Amino acid sequence: MSGLGGAQRERVRAIAVSLAGGLVILGLKAAAYWLTGSMALKSDALESIVNVAAAAFGLGAVIFAGQPADKDHPYGHGKMEFFAAAFEGGLISLAALIIVYDSALALMRGVELKSLGIGMLINIGAGALNGLLGWYLLSAGRRLNSKTLQADGHHVLSDFYTTVGIFFGLALVKATGLSWLDPVVAMAVAVLLGKTGFRLVRESAAALLDEEDSATIGPLVAGIEGILKRGVDEAGVITVHGLRAMRSGRYTHADVHLVVPEYLPVSEAHDKTERFEKKLIAASGLEGELHAHIDPCRRKYCARCTDSKCPIRAEPLRAAVALTAEEATLVEPIE
Repeated sequence: MSGLGGAQRERVRAIAVSLAGGLVILGLKAAAYWLTGSMALKSDALESIVNVAAAAFGLGAVIFAGQPADKDHPYGHGKMEFFAAAFEGGLISLAALIIVYDSALALMRGVELKSLGIGMLINIGAGALNGLLGWYLLSAGRRLNSKTLQADGHHVLSDFYTTVGIFFGLALVKATGLSWLDPVVAMAVAVLLGKTGFRLVRESAAALLDEEDSATIGPLVAGIEGILKRGVDEAGVITVHGLRAMRSGRYTHADVHLVVPEYLPVSEAHDKTERFEKKLIAASGLEGELHAHIDPCRRKYCARCTDSKCPIRAEPLRAAVALTAEEATLVEPIE
């Protein structure tokens, strides 16, 4: 339990760093817009407002998601992280719409730019801070298996890329003197933001609706295959089917049907199943729990069963069969 507590403290620390860094970056970008009046720099500042709002919401989400399971939430509170990621995606999409609207008005009214060189330098400095912050959040999110941190990291990195794009766009404006290019650059930023926002909402919705996730099923199948290769004598299981997995934030809740030799006493089959569960959680590297249902073999798997002690074998072993993801996830076993 102490390890989980340490990981949770790291998640909270990372999102707090995101909030503090976002406030500093927002101040720099707001100053750049105030100095220049540039729509492109205004769009960049608007995105930073979204970063700060998302980090504040994410801080609460990470703290809430770290609470243990209780009577009202038997599967824990981890899905709050997906709500946070969806919220951030929605804010990004809203910012994109606001930028398009303001840029269209600027194109119609005309744009007057001032102190563009100084504003560009301030903004590129803020962008460099964004790049470092995004890399830190993405690394921490992957290491700590936090959807909120990963979503925040992707967003902050996208902000860094758009800042670089804005810099080159405004450099073109400064070189040519064509001020109408400024709102056009802002609209291009809005398109990129909209794509990022849609992707975050789509991925979060899939997780909230428990859509099958190959990133979760894959490690489980690989772990099962590695255990089954040791043979029935050591693994205690002939094969599996009905594998399902549900992500709840960083936690994984998995169910699987284990096919065991039917001659085993119930107590022995139960003990072998418990050992298999522990081995699989360790082998897959996932943080969570596994619930197994025991199925008797009913002498359907003799040709592939490596049980050397079986007293009721109906036919000799012909060849061991490698488990596939398709077979592992079938509701009913292969006849």
